[in-house]
Amino acid sequence: MNVPHEIGLLVEEMQRLGSKNANGQTSVKFGVLFNDDRCANIFEALVGTLRAAKKKKVVDFQGELLLQGVHDNVEIVLLQD
Repeated sequence: MNVPHEIGLLVEEMQRLGSKNANGQTSVKFGVLFNDDRCANIFEALVGTLRAAKKKKVVDFQGELLLQGVHDNVEIVLLQD
């Protein structure tokens, strides 16, 4: 897995699906990302890509691990455009 490439794709998809929050940052709910057909085709392991992006301070979200269903309403914020 090419992590920098995957994170770049994640940023593109977040910009496509997300909206600007009160701070002017792009944010998208985990459920929207997870359930999007295009994202499902791009990311083999969306949760792993999100964790790697969080570790590199590209995105931020509450908690360590996001699970489909349970965390669908968790906001993922893009820290870098």
